Amino acid sequence: MQVSAAVKAKASGIKLVLMDVDGVLTDGKLYYIPGPDGKPAEFKGFNSQDGAGLHFLNWSGIKSGVISGRESIAVTERARILNMTYVYQGFLDKVASYEEILAKEGLTDESVAFIGDDFPDYPLLKRCGFSVAVGDARDELKSRVDYVTRANGGQGAVREVAEIILQSQGLWQKMLDKYGIA
Repeated sequence: MQVSAAVKAKASGIKLVLMDVDGVLTDGKLYYIPGPDGKPAEFKGFNSQDGAGLHFLNWSGIKSGVISGRESIAVTERARILNMTYVYQGFLDKVASYEEILAKEGLTDESVAFIGDDFPDYPLLKRCGFSVAVGDARDELKSRVDYVTRANGGQGAVREVAEIILQSQGLWQKMLDKYGIA
C-alpha cells in the first residue's frame, strides 16, 4: 500500500489506536430484531479483516480502543474478543474519555491515532497525532485529516490503518512471517 512520507511519519510513532464504532468498525447500519423478551435487540456486523488488523496491532504492542456515542452489548463483546484495552460507550462528547485514556497510558496526542467518520469525531481527529477518516466519512472530515482510507467503514478501513501503522514502524514483515508469507 502506497502512502505519503508525511503519513508514514505520523503513523511511525503511534502507540494507541482509538476509533468510533458505528461507521468505522461497522458500516453504520443499525439492525433491531425482537429479543426473547419481546423488546427490540440491536445487532451489528463487524468485518473480520478489521478484527485481524486489531489483533496484529495488539500482537505488536500497540493498544486499541473505542469511544462511541452509543452503547451496545455487541460492541462490548467484539472489543473483548479483540483484546481492546479501552471501551468507552455512551459518550457523544468524546474529549473527556480521550483525555482519561491519555492520562492512564501516559501518552501525548502525537502517540495516538483516531479513526472517525462523522462530526462527533472531529474534536479527537484534530488533536491526535494521526487522524484518519474512513472512505465514506463526511466530506467535511475527509478534507481535514491526515489520511482517508480507501475502504469504507465496516469494510476493512481499520485493517488498512493497522497495516499502515505496522508498515511505518517496520513491524509488518513480522505479521507476514507469522503466517509463512514471504
